[in-house]
Amino acid sequence: MREGDRAVFFDVHRTCGQCRACTVHRTPTRCPSRRVYGITDSAAEGLFGGWSQHIYLEPGVGIARLPDAVSVDDYIGGGCGLLTAVHIRERAALDPGDSVLVQGVGAVGLCAIALCRMAGASTIFAIGDPTPRLDLARRMGADHVLSLAGTTAGERLQMVRDLSNGEGVDVVIEAAGSARAVEEGVTLVRDGGRYVIAGHYTDVGPSSINAHHHINRKHLEIRGCWGSESRHFLEAIQILEEHGNVPWREIGARTYPLSGLNEALADAEAMRITKALVDPWAD
Repeated sequence: MREGDRAVFFDVHRTCGQCRACTVHRTPTRCPSRRVYGITDSAAEGLFGGWSQHIYLEPGVGIARLPDAVSVDDYIGGGCGLLTAVHIRERAALDPGDSVLVQGVGAVGLCAIALCRMAGASTIFAIGDPTPRLDLARRMGADHVLSLAGTTAGERLQMVRDLSNGEGVDVVIEAAGSARAVEEGVTLVRDGGRYVIAGHYTDVGPSSINAHHHINRKHLEIRGCWGSESRHFLEAIQILEEHGNVPWREIGARTYPLSGLNEALADAEAMRITKALVDPWAD
């Protein structure tokens, strides 16, 4: 890299590289020393957050040059959701021709839809709300979109089975962060299929699952997906460069100045937008 290049960085700025998670189990996302910009560091510790005009990059932080073909809006629109989706696709062990259902059409779910389409998924379902997000899900690659509020769980199950030879889909991806979504997801995946749970980054309460009916008798494989690694960061940049036709930037539908952060949070909470972007230099 040279002075003046557009630089982007991997937000996980510290793992120890020495613990069992890092070295033996090869799961650095579970390193006890893991630190993430804007999440694990408080403002009292310094410029480690994103809501500012400057940020301190520690020595050793992963930095990459943003390719000329990738706009800043596309990169930020995909954001950490795209990195997580890269990890999701890996955990899903998706094969060309697999059918997929994505629960949740926020940033992670939308990016997962796009990546599953790139991986050769035969049919992609998306469940979520509101309507503008479902419309964007179609543009990201979903074949069938189902409104969570406009359909019942029974109707969704019947529709999925009607369009999957009565079996259910090969892979279900949970990106909704809902305990109820997990209860439904295990019914939508076929016997012997795979269920990747990626949306539960906070504790939203327990889910009720019958181990006999939902897991063992179905011979179901359930995989968690926590965060992302530096290799997912680099792969995401390559995906953005090679797939500029995907409307990544539209995930971040609106940009706010620093003075508009409260409005941004309110709009995001009310689901008026999919994702709030912040331009710290805007008036």
